[in-house]
Amino acid sequence: MRRLTYLIPAVVLVISVALSAIFVVDEREKALVLQFGQIRQVVEEPGLNFKIPFIQEVVYYDARILALDTDTIEVTPSDDRRLVVDAFARYRIADVVRFRQAVGVGGLRAAEDRLSSILNAQIRETLGADQVTSDTILSPGRAMLAERIRDGARTSALALGIDILDVRLKQTNLPVQNLEATYARMRAEREREAADEIARGEEAAQRVRAQADRTVVELVSDARREADIARGEADAQRNGIFAAAFGQDPDFFEFYRSMTAYERALMGQNSTMVISPDSEFFEFLGNSGAAVPAPFQ
Repeated sequence: MRRLTYLIPAVVLVISVALSAIFVVDEREKALVLQFGQIRQVVEEPGLNFKIPFIQEVVYYDARILALDTDTIEVTPSDDRRLVVDAFARYRIADVVRFRQAVGVGGLRAAEDRLSSILNAQIRETLGADQVTSDTILSPGRAMLAERIRDGARTSALALGIDILDVRLKQTNLPVQNLEATYARMRAEREREAADEIARGEEAAQRVRAQADRTVVELVSDARREADIARGEADAQRNGIFAAAFGQDPDFFEFYRSMTAYERALMGQNSTMVISPDSEFFEFLGNSGAAVPAPFQ
């Protein structure tokens, strides 16, 4: 009975020691076996592993792809228009030994603080380089800038045992104090463009109206000229007919000329004439029995 009393604690102690010597690495993790703070073993494959109980300890690190959002910072491109920029990065711990040596017991939190500083410095350097304007940053072409930021930050991040896989610019806006001035400038540019378009439209309309007026004048002038020609030809033909008729019958010519004079004298608003009975107007009207010259046949 006394032997059993000592045996049970011994078995429990052996089991505890055995269990403390066993550790499991998940497929999403990597592990370091430390002995008095020194790295003794690197475990990157999932499975069951062993360590020296009470002397060695195991530190686990995430082997998955991790995400980091950087702080919002202001950058000044080459055109001196300040922008508010932030980004996010995807990274993974590529070398757990170097990672442990770089950040120590600070772990992932300390590593992300240093990685954020590296990214912000690279963002300022890339976006503030020559020939990089605010329009370039705000355009779809900023994807190329993000690749340059990633490539530039990757070298510094490798010293931490971190591999940066991707960087994306999220927010690229103007500072609040610059928005109103920018909007005012944009409105002025749009109003100037609208005024230019209106002026060009008015100029084009004036050209069209001038061309139309000139065309109308030319058409009216041509029509009048052709009418005058036709009228002249008709008058010439009429005069020729009258001349031929009057030449053959002078009495009829005198009669026609008198009738024309009567017609012209009574034209207008006045329809009353006061004339002497022996006037030439009564040469063909005074004698009702006089024979009227027969017209030219």
